[in-house]
Amino acid sequence: MQPRALTGRSRDEALRILRQSAAGGEPVDVLVVGGGVTGAGVALDATTRGLTTVVVEAEDWGAGTSQWSTKLVHGGLRYLQMLDFKLVHEALTERGLLLNTLAPHLVKPMPFLIPLEHRLWQRAYYGAGVTLYDVLANLMPGRRALPIHQHRTRAGLQREFPALRHRTAIGAVKYWDATVDDARLVSTLVRTAHSYGAHPASRTRVTRLLKDDDGRVVGARLLDRESGEELECRARHVVAATGVWTDDVPQLADADGGLRVLASKGVHLVVPREKIEGSSGLFLQTERSVLFFIPWARYWIIGTTDTPWSLERRSPVATAADVDYLLEQANAVLTTRLTREDLVGWYAGLRPLLQPGTREGTDSARVSREHTVASPAPGLTIIGGGKLTTYRVMAKDAVDFALADEPEALGSITEQIPLVGAVGEAAMRRRMPALRRQFGWSEQLTNHLLHRYGSLIEELLQLIEEDPSLARPLERAPAYLRAEIAYACISEGVLHLEDLLMRRTRLVYESPDQGRSALPEIAEIAEQWLGWGHDRLTEEIEAYTAWVRGVCAAAEEDSDEAALAAFHAEQHATVPVGRARDRAGEDSSGRADERVGGPEGR
Repeated sequence: MQPRALTGRSRDEALRILRQSAAGGEPVDVLVVGGGVTGAGVALDATTRGLTTVVVEAEDWGAGTSQWSTKLVHGGLRYLQMLDFKLVHEALTERGLLLNTLAPHLVKPMPFLIPLEHRLWQRAYYGAGVTLYDVLANLMPGRRALPIHQHRTRAGLQREFPALRHRTAIGAVKYWDATVDDARLVSTLVRTAHSYGAHPASRTRVTRLLKDDDGRVVGARLLDRESGEELECRARHVVAATGVWTDDVPQLADADGGLRVLASKGVHLVVPREKIEGSSGLFLQTERSVLFFIPWARYWIIGTTDTPWSLERRSPVATAADVDYLLEQANAVLTTRLTREDLVGWYAGLRPLLQPGTREGTDSARVSREHTVASPAPGLTIIGGGKLTTYRVMAKDAVDFALADEPEALGSITEQIPLVGAVGEAAMRRRMPALRRQFGWSEQLTNHLLHRYGSLIEELLQLIEEDPSLARPLERAPAYLRAEIAYACISEGVLHLEDLLMRRTRLVYESPDQGRSALPEIAEIAEQWLGWGHDRLTEEIEAYTAWVRGVCAAAEEDSDEAALAAFHAEQHATVPVGRARDRAGEDSSGRADERVGGPEGR
């Protein structure tokens, strides 16, 4: 398998195949609705079974929940308290596969400390828990993915995390999980699926599911949000992986059944590494949630909150109350005091919390404590709940369920399919010293490249050979190379400037000004490689800066309602050049209508 680029041409080809299926051609085998981590996983699973697969996403890849997670690949230590050994073992197995086989370039081992305050019962309690955690992880065949846990004395805890208040701590338990750039995992999954034959189309909204006279779902009506074109397709199976929009999917098919999913808002803060002295992550339990301090490149990610969200699902925003709560929780355990002025950024996302039971008339299989597969109408499969770590299992369960009545269907092989960039990553790692000398790159920069691209660095080097200026870091965002922006434009499916700032890079929360100072240079590169004209470029810059103004305005308000109103008040009134008005998703007043869901497949 050779990596294939995601380009405008590949998107056009996906739309052509959809049109052809409705114009007398063969129906596609599987239409995947939703381009988050689960939908991308479904597309990879289906196409590697030999099925003709098209995956559509109403926004950019990973633009919903999948870009705003806690960035952890973990086994779910808290589920051990519920004695759910099967679920923990499943997640730990997936963690091991990602670390060893599927995505060793994207998933990075990370140690965490659990501070202890009671010498006997707490050390025994947590020690027994992480021992079981290690045992369940070691049941996976093959080499051990991570070290076993260790105990730390008070002095050892202080050495590893000097910024923690140690007055009551008597030591810690140190265990290992892993971190990942969630949005990058999604785009890599989509590109891997494309490399195996899937046809991806972002900014393509499903507005209706089509049924035959027997009530079976046989296709969809779609809107190309870039051109405004409405089209239809025919599909033998439709699999919806739409996250917090799961409840909306049955309405698209005029079906009464389905799953119940509630949205919960999680907010995270981003703080410079030098503000908190520590070399490991930190895991603490609070009255309302858990509190993580996660080392993330040059920063710490601090989170999270867990509050109900019943407003517009497209635009969850952090409030002043959210930010102040996390600062209060962090300051309660740190020797240093953090203020708003210390923040590099923050972000808010929605978790899809699966509720017990299914709606009447739904054929379902509750295959896990965290996710369920259901069919509210023949030909339509919905997957709900779950978490980033177990995306592959969720995808397998969804495709298995969809194909249950086809005895000749092939089984899943995704446990054997490394994502693009994984094969050859170890050899590329050995080339890094020579590349550092050749281009004057720092060790931090080459580690950054390895963690994002793996062996695909070779493709960046080919761009640099054509244009040596691309080897330079961005002037106002030196953690990223100019080549990364060009590469994202021609190989990673970028359609808009926000795709570059929010998901191909993470400048939206890795820069104190949300990347605005780097916009001129990034926009100039995008203009060159995407062929934008001056007017289009101006509109793209205005659209992104309006979004940033909205997020900043929201963070000054105390309630979700006021924050969302402030966010919308700052939005640009016009539609950017090159982006068609989403007529199917507006009522006569021009307000967004959420009948057809949100990002990741509404």
